[in-house]
Amino acid sequence: MDTSATEMTPQVTLLANYQKPAYLVDEVLLQFDLDSALTRVVSTLKLRKNPEGPAGDCILDGEEQELIAVKMNGTTLSPSQYQRSETQLLIPNTPDQFELEITTEIKPDQNTALEGLYHSGRILCTQCEAEGFRRITYYPDRPDVMSVFTVTIVANAKKWPVMLSNGNLEDQGKFDDGRHWVRWHDPHPKPSYLFALVAGDLYCQQDSFTTMNGREVALRIYVDPENQHKCDHALTSLKQSMKWDEDTYGREYDLDVFMIVAVNDFNMGAMENKGLNIFNAACVLASPETATDHDFYTIQSIVGHEYFHNWSGNRVTCRDWFQLSLKEGFTVMRDQSFSADLNSEAVQRIDDVDKLRSMQFAEDAGPMAHPVRPDSYIEISNFYTVTIYEKGAEVVRMIKTLVGDEGFRKGTDLYFERHDGQAVTTDDFVKAIEDANQIDLSQFRRWYQQAGTPELTVETEYDAIEERLTMTVTQSCPATPGQTEKLPFHIPLAVGLLDKDGDSLPLQLAGEKTPYPDETRVLSVTEASQTFVFINVGSQPVASVLRGFSAPVKLKQNLTNHQLAFLMAHDKDSFNRWDAGQTLLINILLSLVEDIQQQKSLSLSPLLISQFERVLSDTKLDPALIAKMLTLPTENYLAAQMDVPDVDAIHQAREFVKVQLAIALKPQFEAVYQAFSAPVPYAFSAEDMARRSLKNLSLSYLIATGDPMQLQRCLKQMKQADNMTDLLSGLKLMSDLRGPEGEHALRAFYEQWKHDKQVVDKWLAVQAGSKLPDTLLRVKGLMKHEAFSMKNPNNVRALIGMFCRNNPVNFHAKDGSGYAFLADQILVLDKLNPQVAARMLGALNSWRRYDADRQALMKQALERIAAEKTLSADVYEIVTKYLAD
Repeated sequence: MDTSATEMTPQVTLLANYQKPAYLVDEVLLQFDLDSALTRVVSTLKLRKNPEGPAGDCILDGEEQELIAVKMNGTTLSPSQYQRSETQLLIPNTPDQFELEITTEIKPDQNTALEGLYHSGRILCTQCEAEGFRRITYYPDRPDVMSVFTVTIVANAKKWPVMLSNGNLEDQGKFDDGRHWVRWHDPHPKPSYLFALVAGDLYCQQDSFTTMNGREVALRIYVDPENQHKCDHALTSLKQSMKWDEDTYGREYDLDVFMIVAVNDFNMGAMENKGLNIFNAACVLASPETATDHDFYTIQSIVGHEYFHNWSGNRVTCRDWFQLSLKEGFTVMRDQSFSADLNSEAVQRIDDVDKLRSMQFAEDAGPMAHPVRPDSYIEISNFYTVTIYEKGAEVVRMIKTLVGDEGFRKGTDLYFERHDGQAVTTDDFVKAIEDANQIDLSQFRRWYQQAGTPELTVETEYDAIEERLTMTVTQSCPATPGQTEKLPFHIPLAVGLLDKDGDSLPLQLAGEKTPYPDETRVLSVTEASQTFVFINVGSQPVASVLRGFSAPVKLKQNLTNHQLAFLMAHDKDSFNRWDAGQTLLINILLSLVEDIQQQKSLSLSPLLISQFERVLSDTKLDPALIAKMLTLPTENYLAAQMDVPDVDAIHQAREFVKVQLAIALKPQFEAVYQAFSAPVPYAFSAEDMARRSLKNLSLSYLIATGDPMQLQRCLKQMKQADNMTDLLSGLKLMSDLRGPEGEHALRAFYEQWKHDKQVVDKWLAVQAGSKLPDTLLRVKGLMKHEAFSMKNPNNVRALIGMFCRNNPVNFHAKDGSGYAFLADQILVLDKLNPQVAARMLGALNSWRRYDADRQALMKQALERIAAEKTLSADVYEIVTKYLAD
């Protein structure tokens, strides 16, 4: 049993209690005698008392290991000369400066938590963020202790021919007994969470990159031999990332080699270990026949994200884990900009906001709501959240909006220059922006300190005689756990004004002598209620507000459906054009939900049909944007718009709208499908992705007509597909249909791809996402399938996660079977992998919002989990917060 599970109440860590480390580590020498069954680790630490730290004994973190010996300055200590608990090693009466040698043994084969050193397939690898290094050896395992690491690895040459660690390869050799050794040295001080080690029988694909100062860097991707044909895209993405970071931020790579390793068993997406990134295989391996457009796009983004961490996370890291968004929020913003620059800026922004509003807004409204810089935690792995990452990115984006592109570059240059080699805070980041731009961001810092999603109400009043528009903006923020009162935020609000023909109107404010030069203007909203007066507005305008989603807020603007349709057709801002269409759809769908609840007959607004037809026939629009505009809001997002979600009525209304649109616009959808179905070789490009996206969306509408010919069209596409995008799109549609064709398609798909782990995960997810009423029974059956293992996080996310988080009509079945199923799986998972178990609990985040019957059933499931006496700290923290009043 994992000793992280305990009957004792886990301790709360508070930001207010932060103290600097008592001891610093100047140098670390690690020696691994490596094998999967038993690995011996000898760590030699050169420690000294921190003159700025508190007085006290030398305390090192350590878990899940057998302590063999401790030496201080070459002398072996007896057990009476130190104290050891399940989580710490305390050595009293140490001198101001000393060398400590610690020998431990660990068992990678038995490590199912996938933290520290563990065994995955033919690979031994590490995952140390946030607190995994303490499962390898005893160490002050905190991010503000930065040291220079030298790592020697010894292992059987036949079993573990490739042995890697951070930095540059210094030396290597062989022994006569069949073992070999390597020594790696990283000259850059780093915290222990960035340590990495990999060993295995791996294929290496190589390339190189010449930096802006003429240094040649070796690029290597290590994968299982059967995946060697899937490396090209990741290598291309890596070179694009390195070039983009030089061009955009002036950041150059600083080692001789950059390595990526693909691992099948991994708790996260990827890890930015200095010079040796370890990736979940699903986030790095791609070929057209096995990966979808979404996979290619995501891989490009994640490769960029992890590479950008070399500066925003590694060279400058976070002082403590409360500052996690310092590195993650900034780096997410950087990878979003990278993806926008390389692909479609409008589609990237829509995707980013869609994720934020679907997931982070729900988190802000739930029991786990926390600020971008939290005040407390029990288990830090629970705070790798959409608030820290995606909302953190929006906070950095707002800073960039306030100071402009040039000012932001000046600020980040100063930040990197000032803090290179340091562990710092979000305040240090903001201070660098302030100092570089002579701006006061004191009020803006509330975005880091206050939880919750601000709500912005915008009201306009037009005076035709004076030709002026008065815009009143009111802000508020709901109470969140531990924060009942909120102070006003500093909100950058991007606005535009349109006349009846869709042309831009002037944005000159009262008191200004000259017209404002641009079509979009950013207003600084800093008060609870604030009024802006626009002058020389020659005709009645429609206000386009929150352009580009300039702040992560909920916007309340009393626009009629006809005004929304106007903005959907004419707005100059692509994001707002999409958003107006989504708001129109939500209004119509929620009205239909009310009709269903009142047992009224259903009819679809002709306004919506005409707007869809208009968008579908607009040849000037990017097909990718058309596809986004014609995609209905998800059932989860619609549920979030209701005080008490009616799961079944939402599903019925959404299906009704899709069918009615499909029938009304069948000729148009057929024309689009035919136009974009010409056989062309697969290419990962914005243009080709856009064509496939709109083609497959059109197919989904055609299938919704119920026309048997469309079923044959779908089967034909699957048969002729030369890429996974088209094949999987067809399979998803077939999985929602009753009948032998769907079952045959699923069986044939598995037989063709059962050798490929990443594709099999897609097969599992397609079935878990099916809207057919027997889906839970199918999911339970798949858990016994040869392709599924509870020890593999990707399997768990694909099957259990997909069903519980993305199949609301089945997960929220009235009998509570979905909730009972989730509780069963969490109790099993918690013994194997607490991090993954805790993440699965997110499906119950909003349980208090549902009807009384479902609330009672969800509460019953949560109480059953909470009653388990040996819960991990990960699950304990979430389930107790969910159940708290």
